[in-house]
Amino acid sequence: MNRIALIFFAAGVILSVSIPAAAQQVTPSHGIAMHGDLKYGPNFKHYDYVNPNAPKGGDIRLAAIGGYDSFNPFIIKGRPASGIGLLYDSLLTSSADEAFSRYGHIAESVEVAEDRSWVIFTLDADARWHDGKSISVDDVIWSFNTLKTQGRPIYRFYYSNVSTAEEVGPRKVKFTFTGGENRELPLIISELTILPKHYWEGRDFSKTTLEPPLGSGAYRIASFEPNRSITYERVPDYWAEDRSTMVGKNNFGEIRYDYYRDGTVAQEAFKAGEFDYRSENGSKAWATAYEIPAVKTGLIKKEELPHNRVAGMQGFVFNTRNSLFKDSNVRRAIANAFDFEWSNEVLFYGQYTRTRSFFDNSELAATGLPKGKERELLENYRGRIPDEVFMESYVPPKTDGSGNIRENLQDALRLFKTAGWNVDTTNRKLTHTSGQIMSFEILLVSPLFERIILPFKQNLERLGIDVTVRIIDTAQYQERLNSYDFEMVVSSWGQSLSPGNEQRALWGSSAANRNGTRNLAGLQDPVIDELIEILISAPDRAALVTATRALDRVLQWQHIVVPNWHIPYDRLVYWNKFGRPAVTPDSGAQFFSWWIDKEKVEQLEKQRKSSTQ
Repeated sequence: MNRIALIFFAAGVILSVSIPAAAQQVTPSHGIAMHGDLKYGPNFKHYDYVNPNAPKGGDIRLAAIGGYDSFNPFIIKGRPASGIGLLYDSLLTSSADEAFSRYGHIAESVEVAEDRSWVIFTLDADARWHDGKSISVDDVIWSFNTLKTQGRPIYRFYYSNVSTAEEVGPRKVKFTFTGGENRELPLIISELTILPKHYWEGRDFSKTTLEPPLGSGAYRIASFEPNRSITYERVPDYWAEDRSTMVGKNNFGEIRYDYYRDGTVAQEAFKAGEFDYRSENGSKAWATAYEIPAVKTGLIKKEELPHNRVAGMQGFVFNTRNSLFKDSNVRRAIANAFDFEWSNEVLFYGQYTRTRSFFDNSELAATGLPKGKERELLENYRGRIPDEVFMESYVPPKTDGSGNIRENLQDALRLFKTAGWNVDTTNRKLTHTSGQIMSFEILLVSPLFERIILPFKQNLERLGIDVTVRIIDTAQYQERLNSYDFEMVVSSWGQSLSPGNEQRALWGSSAANRNGTRNLAGLQDPVIDELIEILISAPDRAALVTATRALDRVLQWQHIVVPNWHIPYDRLVYWNKFGRPAVTPDSGAQFFSWWIDKEKVEQLEKQRKSSTQ
């Protein structure tokens, strides 16, 4: 994450390790940006959104839901412990106030070919594991090969165009890319989590483990109780402590995650003072649950912090692998049964905006009708994509908010009819011409969503559809998601301001039938595959925006999801013991740049004592 001054090798040293001539002409840099220039120069002292003088120390408690049975988050098996990523570092590290830039960390400098066909990282000589051993090029190469062959499927998709990883000099590792222009690959490989080869030799990487692993990050495991809690302690001699990208961060001395059965239990535990900080995702809770004395007296702070993150997409996801949902008219019909306007008024206290794009709240979202370069791109696929792409701007079905959605249900029945479904007059069930009665299950992991799903279920039943809502524990839920053993789930796809190779795992055909990917809907469309590749190879920001909008527009008209909602701010509640930087970056609250304020802690304890007397 952090870096020291750049080290430039003398020409004789470079020649002695046989780096290709093309590499000799590349100037090492302290970082790399996807498009355009880096915000922070080579000698920057710290990010703008941190307090460089933040005090270190103090203990905090956070909450996690469900349980855990593994300290190996890199494989598909098991449930990894919350916060386990605190143990590890990557080659470069990101900033929270740029679209996609990476700065030196384990690698102190980076060299990139002009055509971005390869990248060379020079490792920081001071980078070391918690056992004191230096992080080596062997560790980097082993990490890449192991994650790609034994790790979660996302690694195979993410690194699919990385052909080789090789040592090319003292502390130098080179990655070479194939598969055509893919300007994102140097940044993608820079995100590689580096693992200790010497630790994993003799251990089975493909298995879950509750043996605390060796890392190099700012924290290490101090104690744990499986499925109940895990505590991390700050490493006192963390090698990157004074690097510019780490200044003002990782300020807490100890971080403990306590596990709760569900969000409702966790919410009550927070109000009782059992943990310190909560990002609230429930609109009802935000409106009503914190009308308590602790908030009114200032013991608990309740704040809305604006952000400019891409909203991504949350929604009721259709599994199109299921024959019931193969026809887009069926999916489109079902979407008519969700009354967002009524839900927003009655259930959400008017807090949300309806999501209509997979890249909402950003310039990447496709709105209106396609024009200019985007239309030119989409014209190449006319006849292979829905005609509506050129004729209509996608808008999810709307209602007047009264709860009377008769017109929407009539529209739904018309769409069902085109797909061969009609309401049987004898049993009032929606029945296909083949005799099949429409029924499906909506799978949930949180009981908080039940109050939202039940009105949707009731509207579907008015159409003659049998709907079952099932809530299962986190372990079962994750297993069923990994194997696509569901008909409909509530899920989300996060997005960044610089989408790229990860889109293959979200929508690509090759991900549809490979367990554990994020292609939950099971999309297999060659046009989408082609648009993803065009997006990945975009030579500049303008071309990236054009390709992303085209992809977004085609995704919208696939009707793979009943869109939900989003908000342009973070809803935070926390006990008043923290200090935080004056600047909040575009990506939102950066909790691990906060710190414990001793004076506030003392005052908080005094107020707590006086309130109990």
